[in-house]
Amino acid sequence: MPKMKTSRAAAKRFKVTGSGKLLRNKAYKSHILTKKSQKRKRNLRKQTFVDQSNVKNMKKILPYL
Repeated sequence: MPKMKTSRAAAKRFKVTGSGKLLRNKAYKSHILTKKSQKRKRNLRKQTFVDQSNVKNMKKILPYL
């Protein structure tokens, strides 16, 4: 049986916590920041968990993470 390939794009974007949950960064933080409030931009800095509906697909493309 050959080794499974990891999606390198996904491997750079996701981390796994100690309990096995996937962490991701939030979107909408790259440009057009002038109209966004300071509070909104501050909250976009924080990481959040991947939604349960997407976890199955994420585990498939990140088999060794």
